[in-house]
Amino acid sequence: MVYPLLPYYTAADRVDSKLSVVGQAIYEFDGTNAESIIQAAKYGKPNVYVDLKVSAVTDETIDAILSLYNNGVVSIFASEEQGAQIADKIPNARITFRISLPNPVAKTATSLAYTSLDALPAKADENVVSFVYSPTSAPLSDLQKAVKNGFIPIVPSKLLTTEYENASAYPIVEFLVPSLVTDRQDGLFTTLVLDESNQCLGLVYSSIKSISESIKTQTGVYQSRKHGLWYKGATSGATQKLVSLDADCDNDCLKVVVEQAGAGFCHLNTNSCFGNLKGLSALEKTLVSRKSDAPEGSYTKRLFNDEELLNAKIKEEAEELADAKTKEEISWEAADLFYFALARCVKYGVSIADIEKNLDMKALKVSRRKGDAKPKFIEQKKAEPAKPAEPKTAERVIGPNDKIYMNRINAETATAKEVEACLERPIQKSADIMSLVTPIVEKVKQEGDKALLELTAKFDRVELKTPILNAPFDESMMQITDAVKRAIDISFENIRVFHEAQNQSEVMTVETCPGVYCSRFARPIEKVGCYIPGGTAVLPSTSLMLSVPALVAGCSDIIFASPPGKDGKLTPEVVYVAHKVGAKCIVLAGGAQAVAAMAYGTESVPKCDKIMGPGNQFVTAAKMLVSNDSNALCAIDMPAGPSEVLVIADKHADPDFVASDLLSQAEHGIDSQVILLAVDMTSAEVDRIDEAVHQQALRLPRVDIVRKCIAHSTTIQVKTMAEAFHMSNRYAPEHLILQIDDAESWVPKVDNAGSVFVGAYSPESCGDYSSGTNHTLPTYGYARMYSGVNTATFQKFITSQVVTKEGLKSIGCAVMDLAAVEGLDGHRNAVRVRMDKLGLLPEGY
Repeated sequence: MVYPLLPYYTAADRVDSKLSVVGQAIYEFDGTNAESIIQAAKYGKPNVYVDLKVSAVTDETIDAILSLYNNGVVSIFASEEQGAQIADKIPNARITFRISLPNPVAKTATSLAYTSLDALPAKADENVVSFVYSPTSAPLSDLQKAVKNGFIPIVPSKLLTTEYENASAYPIVEFLVPSLVTDRQDGLFTTLVLDESNQCLGLVYSSIKSISESIKTQTGVYQSRKHGLWYKGATSGATQKLVSLDADCDNDCLKVVVEQAGAGFCHLNTNSCFGNLKGLSALEKTLVSRKSDAPEGSYTKRLFNDEELLNAKIKEEAEELADAKTKEEISWEAADLFYFALARCVKYGVSIADIEKNLDMKALKVSRRKGDAKPKFIEQKKAEPAKPAEPKTAERVIGPNDKIYMNRINAETATAKEVEACLERPIQKSADIMSLVTPIVEKVKQEGDKALLELTAKFDRVELKTPILNAPFDESMMQITDAVKRAIDISFENIRVFHEAQNQSEVMTVETCPGVYCSRFARPIEKVGCYIPGGTAVLPSTSLMLSVPALVAGCSDIIFASPPGKDGKLTPEVVYVAHKVGAKCIVLAGGAQAVAAMAYGTESVPKCDKIMGPGNQFVTAAKMLVSNDSNALCAIDMPAGPSEVLVIADKHADPDFVASDLLSQAEHGIDSQVILLAVDMTSAEVDRIDEAVHQQALRLPRVDIVRKCIAHSTTIQVKTMAEAFHMSNRYAPEHLILQIDDAESWVPKVDNAGSVFVGAYSPESCGDYSSGTNHTLPTYGYARMYSGVNTATFQKFITSQVVTKEGLKSIGCAVMDLAAVEGLDGHRNAVRVRMDKLGLLPEGY
C-alpha cells in the first residue's frame, strides 16, 4: 500500500508550497498552537497530519484534537499511552500509533509510525500504513531503502530541497523515485496528467531527470521519447503549474496534477487529448473566460456585474430545485443552480478544486451537527398559505420489505371530498415546465442541426455527427429475433386492418335541399411526425401505433423521432417498423428538442405538418407550444399526461386477472394512475386482489417502480354498477377495463374513456400491442373531449358543394337575407347577380 511522503514541519514552519508538490505536512501540536495548524489545514495545499507533543492528555487536549479533525486534519500521531487515552473519543482509524519496536498494537492499528530506522521491520505490512521518523544524521541510502520497502519517511522540512544536483540537503525527488517501478526497456515511467478536478488531460512519460526538473521548476516537465526533456508549454504557451506528484497503488504509474493554462493540454488545442472538458469543469473554464472577456450586454457579463441579480437567481433556482419532483425536473433545476452558483464562485476567484477541498475537509469531521434548517427558512415554510388537505394515502411509502397493496376507501362511508381526492390527477406546473421548454424550442428554431446535436449530447449523453438517419436504413440497424419480427408483423397487420376500416375512401355526398349537393372527402396530411419515447421503457409498439395509421391514411412523408441510446444507436425494432412503413427518416433526438425540430424543420430534419405521439411533460409542453405558434404551422394529436388505468371489477372477477391489469399500468412509471372500482365487494374479496397484487409485483423486474406507483393508487369500494360508471365517466380514464359480469352490455354506459377493454379475457396489454386498436390515447381527463389516435388523426376533411339553378332558387333568398343582416353586401350581390341573370330574382331584391 503506497502513501505519499510526509515532510516534517514544525509549528514555526509554514507550509513550503515547493515541497508540498510531493509531500504532505505533519505539524507538532503542543496544546497551544491549534489555530495555526487549522489555518494550514484549511488553506495550505498538502494534507495535514499532527504529531501530538503534549505532556499530558486532558479534556482540553481532546477538545483541541476534535477541533483539528473537524477542520481538516487527517490523522493524529500519538504514543500508545496517549492513544489509549483518546481512543474512546476519536475514531481509531484516525490515530497513528507512534512506536519504537513492533509490538501487539501493530496487529490492530491501521497506521503506525516507527520512531527510528533501527526499529523498522524488513518490509511494511501492506494492511498497515507505516511511517518512519528520520534522524537528522540518517544516510540518504537508508531512507531510500525504507521508501522502497513501503515506509513513508517523516523528514524535517529544513533537511529537504527541491534541487537535485549538488544539493546540500536531501533532494525531495529521492523520496519519490525509489518507490516507482517500470517494465519499459527505456526505463521511463508511464505518467497520467490530470487537472485539479481530476479530469484526465493526457498520457505522457517521465524520467528521473524530468521528475526532478518538474519539482525544481514547479512546472509540468516530461520526457519525450524522441526529443528529450519536454517543458510543457515552452513553445505553445499552454504552460502548467505543478500541483502534486503521486504514484498509483502498484507504483507503476505516476500521477501528475497540474494547473493548465492556455488553449489546453493537447497539440490540437483541446483541453485534453481525449477532447474538450465536459460538465462542471467545462462550465468553470467558460465562466473564467467570460469573466475577463465577455462582451458588454451579454447575460454572463451582467451576472458578474450585478451582484443583486446573481444572488436572486441563486435563490430562485434553489427554490425551483426544492419544488422539482421528477428526475428530469430535478436534473434540469440542479444544472441551473450549479450554473449560477459557479458563476458566483468564479466571480470571487473560487475554483471547483477549492470547493472539492472543502468537501474533503468536511468528510474528515468527527463531530456532527444536528443539521436542522435555519429558523428563517422554517418560518418561511410555516408562513406559506395552507394547501388543501390531501388524502392520507398520498404520503404512503412502500418499503422493499413491505407488502405491496393499494390504498382503500369505501365510497359509502367516506366524504365526497375524500372520494374526489382519490380521482384527482397530480398537478402539472405547466408554467414552470414551459419556462424550461421554451428556450430549448427557440434554440432549435434558431440554430437548427447544431442545436439539435448539442441538446442530444446534453440530455441523451451521446455525441452524434448527424441528427438524422435517412432511408433506406441499413440492414445492420434492424437485427431482431425471428420471434420479435413475427410479433411486429402480426401486430402491424392487425393495426392496419382496423385502421383501414376507418378510412373514408369514398366521397360522401348529401342533397341538403333540391339542387344543393354537399360533399365531404378525406385527404392525407402530407408530412407527419411520429414521436417514439425512450425513457424508462423502450416502446417500439408506439412506432406501430403512430406510423401504421399514417401509412393507411396515405401520408406522403412519415418522419420518426426517437432518442438514441448511449451508443448512439436506435432500438432495432423501431428501425424495422420505420422500414416497414416506408418512413422517410428518423430524427435521433428526444424531448422538446425533437418536437421543435419536426415542427420548424432544420437543415436535415423535414418540417412536419402535424406531430403525434406520447411523451413526458417536456414533450407535451413542447407540443402545446409549437401548436400555438402560428409561425410553426404545425398541429398535434392531443395533450398527454402520465399513463393511467381504471378497472371496474365485481365479485365475480378473477383476483389474479384484476391484479395483472393494475400492475400492467403501474410498471409504466411512478406517476402512473391506477384506480380500482370494486363493485359490491366485501373487504375479504378486495383483500384477495391485494394479495394477488403483492405476489405478482414481486415477480416483476420493475418492482421498484411498481412500489412507488401502488403507494399512491387507490381501490374505491362502491355499492352499485351505476355508481361505478358515473365515477368512471367523471374520471375519463385513458384505459377502462371492465371485469364484470355481462361486460359487453355495460359498454353503452361508457361516455368518457380513451379505450375500453371488455371482459375477463381482454387485458389492456392486447390493445397496447396487437389487437389492432390504437394505444396512443388521451390521458389526464382529456378523454372527455379528445379521441385516441386513429386514421382520421392523419387526415383532414375537405367539403365541397354543387349548387344548380334549382338549388340557387331553393336557397338564394335565404343567403341574401342573412348577408343583409350582417351588412355584407358583397356576399348578397354574388347571389343576386346570378339569380337576376337566371330570371329567378323575386321583386324587392
